[in-house]
Amino acid sequence: MLFNSIDFAIFLPIVFAVYWFVVNKNNRIQNGFVVLASYFFYACWDWRFLILILFSTLTDYTIGLLLKRTDIQRKRKMLLAVSIVVNLSFLGFFKYCNFFIENFIDVFQLFGRALNIHTLNIILPVGISFYTFQTMSYTIDIYRRKIEATNDFIAFAAFVSFFPQIVAGPIERATNFLPQFYAKRSFNYENAVDGMRQILWGLFKKIVIADNCAAFVNPVFDNYQDQTGSTLLLGAVFFAFQIYGDFSGYSDIAIGTARLFGFKLMRNFNFPYFSRSVAEFWRRWHISLTTWFRDYVYISIGGSRVSKAKIIRNTFIIFLISGFWHGANWTFICWGGLNALYMMPSVIRKTNRKNLDTVAQGKILPSLREILNMFITFTLITFSWIFFRSNDMPQAFHYIKGIFSVSFFEKAVINPPVSLVFFIVFFTLIEWAGREQQYALEKLGLKWKKGIRWLFYYILVILILAFSGNAQEFVYFQF
Repeated sequence: MLFNSIDFAIFLPIVFAVYWFVVNKNNRIQNGFVVLASYFFYACWDWRFLILILFSTLTDYTIGLLLKRTDIQRKRKMLLAVSIVVNLSFLGFFKYCNFFIENFIDVFQLFGRALNIHTLNIILPVGISFYTFQTMSYTIDIYRRKIEATNDFIAFAAFVSFFPQIVAGPIERATNFLPQFYAKRSFNYENAVDGMRQILWGLFKKIVIADNCAAFVNPVFDNYQDQTGSTLLLGAVFFAFQIYGDFSGYSDIAIGTARLFGFKLMRNFNFPYFSRSVAEFWRRWHISLTTWFRDYVYISIGGSRVSKAKIIRNTFIIFLISGFWHGANWTFICWGGLNALYMMPSVIRKTNRKNLDTVAQGKILPSLREILNMFITFTLITFSWIFFRSNDMPQAFHYIKGIFSVSFFEKAVINPPVSLVFFIVFFTLIEWAGREQQYALEKLGLKWKKGIRWLFYYILVILILAFSGNAQEFVYFQF
């Protein structure tokens, strides 16, 4: 069930009405309803994979209780290891099994030995990378004594399966999200309105920006051999807007939907394309994943409190793991390694903690230096997206070679529609105007006259409806 589908447009009001008007008297029953609604939501993709979610929930719930009941360090380490091994085994089998088989065969072929091993026809469960990391963080935090294990299985099941974010995040921490299921929730009109505004902006990002960009990007990447360098460059730039509109749009819809039900999810994007350095970009892009790797991997292997050589090593480890998390393909690993290289100047010079504020904070326009830094950062990130979008390494290298060929000065073979260029300019201006808020529309227009504000909202709704005829899956569903 897609957020941008008629099915979800019917599902959400029904769940909302039952949640607030039927089961609102009892917190435990309300949580139980959240579990049922979430399992139904997930079953709309493939009901068989509900078994995986239930097994992961039961495993980490049980391990959490066992960790709570023992202070013997050896037993605690063993229990944590069981949680990590079980979760990563499921993730590894469904996501990486064929990757390892294929590369195992390739290695033997390099030495002239042919192996007759066949890959498996494995269907990747939607959202497995997200809810697996979410449950692992729960047991790790209990092991580290940051939280206490819950005795409430229903609340924990709701935490794991919460339908707005189970498929593509944000990857929540039990320290932030689980206590919200214990608290009594009452309907708040202001929060609901704010959530609806965020949903509206998320749908605009996805349907008007991302899906229209995809209509131009896909033919360029699918037929890259026949394109001029200028066309290939445009394809890469528009893919940068596609993936941002697609993924941050999903996060906005998820966060806004959660607010309708009285929950607050963590922020996942903070206007990353207005970053003045690659280090700042990675503080603002997919925040729930980057902070997860920071807290549970980077710090565990020494973080920044080691020698410079080890800091460089740790940075590469994190980015390579992040690339591999995204998919079983060398393109993702190369994408991660390339971003690690981008980080090296700031790591070596110890400037990676610069630019912690918002660009041009309190100002209408940025300085020339900030414009130049943003342009350089966007260019580097867009170049790395070529590897992310390509099907394999040969395509990525041929695509890049095509950009830097003499055909770059030739006329584009495929031109983006003028309307798409206009929408991206409009979108960028709105994002810039709201860059100091949690999301672009949080406070934008609240001081406008009521008629003008509602006209603005109606324009967004009309555009969303106009382009919603062909619902496209979200890019991050494949991860």
